[in-house]
Amino acid sequence: MGSVAKKGLQKYLLQLQHHPLRTKAITAAVLSGISDTVSQKLSGIPKLQLRRILLKMLFGFAYLGPFGHYMYMLLDKIFKGKRDSKTVAKKVVLEQLTTSPCNNLLFMIYYGVVVEGRPWMHVKTRIKQEYPKVQMTAWTFWPVVGWINHQYVPLQFRVIFSSLVAFCWGIFLNLRARSMTLPKTALPKSN
Repeated sequence: MGSVAKKGLQKYLLQLQHHPLRTKAITAAVLSGISDTVSQKLSGIPKLQLRRILLKMLFGFAYLGPFGHYMYMLLDKIFKGKRDSKTVAKKVVLEQLTTSPCNNLLFMIYYGVVVEGRPWMHVKTRIKQEYPKVQMTAWTFWPVVGWINHQYVPLQFRVIFSSLVAFCWGIFLNLRARSMTLPKTALPKSN
């Protein structure tokens, strides 16, 4: 590892140790922004929508980082920090039955109402159509991530690990949400 990268990592780890919540929130924001930038490019948007990127970063900073920080601490407190297979399975099941559905629903609402600026009724209709597919897909992907996270990743790195994985998941959700949005302008009338 180059000396610049090594020094950067050391400074990051020091920030994580001294200011864990802030560091995790900033990390989630940066990764959310990069994820959305990649999503926009993959979906063929010719010019980056900076407002959208900033709103996605706000979601990462204000919700994803802090929520993950406290959720992982709570799970370790509930299960007394145990990492045996039975306890990890319980953590994963609890996480998948509670936080996963809420996180995906909240993201879809935020994306539709705040990021895209859609009327609530349109967002609600689209969520009814798309949410079950998104959640079922989440349940085929995130339990494996949760298992790895709870079994092998130290507590202070769990939000960062899940944020890195969420980078890819965010691209999937962005592309899914983008495909489900309604056009803002009316179709031209035929003569």
